[in-house]
Amino acid sequence: MSITPKTTTFTDRHIGVTTPQDLERMLGELGYDDLDALVDAAVPADIRAADALDLPAALSEQGVLEELRRLADQNVLRTQMIGQGFSDTITPPIILRKVLENPAWYTAYTPYQPEISQGRLEALLNFQTMVSDLTALPIANASLLDESSAAAEAVLLMRRGNKKKGDAKTVVDQNLFPQTIAVIRGRAEALGFEVEVADLSAGLPEGDISGIVLQQPGNDGLVADHSEVIAAAKDRGALVTVVADLLSLTLITPPGEQGADISVGSSQRFGVPLFFGGPHAAFMAIRKGLERSLPGRLVGVSADDAGTPAYRLALQTREQHIRREKATSNICTAQALLAITASMYAVYHGPSGLRAIAERTHAHARTIAAALGAAGEAVRHESFFDTVVVSVPGRADEVLARAEEAGINFRRIDADTVGISTDEKTTDAVVSTVVGVFGAGDPDPASPGDLAFDAALTRESEYLSHPIFNSIRSETQMLRYLRRMSGRDLALDRTMIPLGSCTMKLNSTAEMESISWPEFAGIHPYVPEHQSRGWRTLIADLEARLVEITGYAGISLQPNAGSQGEYAGLLAIRGYHEANGDAERDVCLIPASAHGTNAASAVLAGMRVIVVSNADDGTIDLADLDAKIEANAGRISAIMITYPSTYGLYDADVREVCERVHAAGGQVYIDGANMNALVGLAKPGEFGGDVSHLNLHKTFAIPHGGGGPGVGPVAVAEHLLPFLPGDPVTAADSGAYTARDGVPVVSTLFGSAGVLPISWAYIAMLGADGLTQATKTALLSANYLAARLRDHFPILFTGRGGLVAHECILDLRELTQRTGVTAEDVAKRLIDFGFHAPTLAFPVAGTLMVEPTESEDLGEIERFIEAMVAIRAEIEQVAAGDFTLETSPLRLAPHTAAAVVSSDWDRAYSVEQGAFPVPRLRVDKYFPPVGRIDGAAGDRNLVCSCPPPEAFEPAADAMDGADR
Repeated sequence: MSITPKTTTFTDRHIGVTTPQDLERMLGELGYDDLDALVDAAVPADIRAADALDLPAALSEQGVLEELRRLADQNVLRTQMIGQGFSDTITPPIILRKVLENPAWYTAYTPYQPEISQGRLEALLNFQTMVSDLTALPIANASLLDESSAAAEAVLLMRRGNKKKGDAKTVVDQNLFPQTIAVIRGRAEALGFEVEVADLSAGLPEGDISGIVLQQPGNDGLVADHSEVIAAAKDRGALVTVVADLLSLTLITPPGEQGADISVGSSQRFGVPLFFGGPHAAFMAIRKGLERSLPGRLVGVSADDAGTPAYRLALQTREQHIRREKATSNICTAQALLAITASMYAVYHGPSGLRAIAERTHAHARTIAAALGAAGEAVRHESFFDTVVVSVPGRADEVLARAEEAGINFRRIDADTVGISTDEKTTDAVVSTVVGVFGAGDPDPASPGDLAFDAALTRESEYLSHPIFNSIRSETQMLRYLRRMSGRDLALDRTMIPLGSCTMKLNSTAEMESISWPEFAGIHPYVPEHQSRGWRTLIADLEARLVEITGYAGISLQPNAGSQGEYAGLLAIRGYHEANGDAERDVCLIPASAHGTNAASAVLAGMRVIVVSNADDGTIDLADLDAKIEANAGRISAIMITYPSTYGLYDADVREVCERVHAAGGQVYIDGANMNALVGLAKPGEFGGDVSHLNLHKTFAIPHGGGGPGVGPVAVAEHLLPFLPGDPVTAADSGAYTARDGVPVVSTLFGSAGVLPISWAYIAMLGADGLTQATKTALLSANYLAARLRDHFPILFTGRGGLVAHECILDLRELTQRTGVTAEDVAKRLIDFGFHAPTLAFPVAGTLMVEPTESEDLGEIERFIEAMVAIRAEIEQVAAGDFTLETSPLRLAPHTAAAVVSSDWDRAYSVEQGAFPVPRLRVDKYFPPVGRIDGAAGDRNLVCSCPPPEAFEPAADAMDGADR
């Protein structure tokens, strides 16, 4: 028998449904002869792209890795001593391999279902505890996007938290990093409040002050005693934020002990690579009393239904998806994976290890300063941590050139000044090379125990005293801790995650492989351009491909989350109107079905939100749209449309909506969160959009990482190109807060550049045909699932021919009214089947939104259908009175191993029904570590740092030897 060899492409490996038999079965269920006939029926003809995507031919996995290697080799690795908020660091190999490169960690979703997220929630709680201890402030979040935007969020928090001074100005010390000043001033300009940049070492300026922002150590490396200016600010009723360096806080008196209300910063130097500027987890720590206004996510401690301590996201009612235009911020994606990495770095090193790294870093800086001073160079400060600033009148470029020739990058502060920042990677040999650049002789090394700042600034308080930071000593222990934590979670490496609106698709190994290569990961964002040619070539090529996919004229990759992309896009619209003399256009129309971040982003961009109703069929109510336009004539700035809609529909009248808004003088923002239902079929820039953001962590395969990283590029039409964000450092150097033409900057130049090779590889390996095939398959899978389940759970909205787009909404409201079983009961019961729940209660309360994505195979889709049908049968058991709702497996779900093996089992149903409701679970069964968690109790008794080990002792058996 001869075997015909089969050539397998990346498309075949990415797309789950590829065999003719599976396609025939699924299409037969739907009544279509082929996939193109289904697409023609589902997607309105008037939005379809006229031509196929014009992209380079698809590469194989090996081919894409070879091309990425070629690009990486164009980057020049140097010893990075630029500083400015970005420090080189050593990622412990076990953390690199077992966290950053481990799909058990990087493919997980945001922990909104806490029972299946206990591992990453514990890691994030460790992060919060680490930050809280080091800053000496009792509450910290997990986490924010980057240091600059975290500082801007702190300014807004001070304005919210200081109600007596809410309309007063914010004062920012001139010794902040320039990119931080640029982002703060841009945020303030959009919201219309005053920010004054001042030399706070000379005291507070005159006038009414809401809050002040300081930095420790400063932009020029100075470690200063801020206690006097902090006290003066408090006396005048102002709140105080300190931008802090976490590593330095092992040696320097922390912000909380100096009287600060808030501290922000980056955890990047705790084991997270430079990544050409990001992704890096920022933090915010606060004093008590501000927690309900705290932006970002907050992990807290509650208990499950057996009394076992359990972690969950706390105070979720603050978040943008619930409060919309009244939210504390528009933050959606957090840098969870990077926060987990930083927390594990602290667990790995412990407090003594962190202090030793800080002391070595500081000693190397002291050695450099002493040697340069002895050689006659003018060192600016005697009090510093890791940054030595040297005055070299007229010689800065010459010094930088000599340093680069010696293999080192210094920072060019101006033509007369250079900065040299040490870090964990600095060695004695590097120090000798540094001083040699200045012609100084071999230095006498400083002792790590001696400090170059005043004793009053020396930290004396303890930190990281919890056992988790002091009990793991060997790599074996670390290995098992990481494995135990990841084993408590459900991520994409174990199961389909059918989250509507979130697109949890395959994140292939070939896409992921290059991001940790040193030639990509080890590049500082502010290296000379000729050292980052590979990065810049890759970014330009990715931009070109995304422009072709979207039909727009240009794109900025700077926004480091979808919410930031929304913000940047709305700022572009705002800037366009102002440039045309239409500053009074401040109304943003938002359909009731829109994504939660839309309204919050519009408010941050200085717009007024007016909601447009949806019709009964889920489409935009055109009569209400006309009424809102007429009532706000001359003031319409934009409409934000999610397309396909959040209801899972291709609205057939989208062109008409766009035309009506354009006729009213407004711009059309098409939210690209659901772009995975358009790629290769339609281009928003061609059917009426002026601007769209994309979610590279959804459509273009960057993994969600347990809640981040994300990338939210903003694409615009030709007339909005001048209003895209630019370089914040260039903006600050010019004395402005904007990059160009009045548009505030958002983040570092290329945002979360470090993960861009993932999306580039995804697009390059699929090519035009593969991308289009992926979209078509996503539509097929969603419609097949809807067809199979509609007799068990009504589909809330359907479009032409009874079809949906890439997701569908299962309506449980009638079942809830009849039986009391809620959508949340179904979500928790799915855990017993080994599934992450669909999106719960969004966009309609009492429903579940399901998205299978193109990368799930038919077998996994059928497994989900089997689970949902079994759950429907259990709902009927409740209706029939076989057991009450309160004693049913639905309300008592999920079932832990401890509950199943208990000799006291006395439930109204069998162990088999509770834990093994379908036969296949006897072979491969996931048990959640905790039962259903009481979130409300946790919010009433907020605990957001690591509880002591004894808190777990009563439930130790149930927790399988809990780590606390």
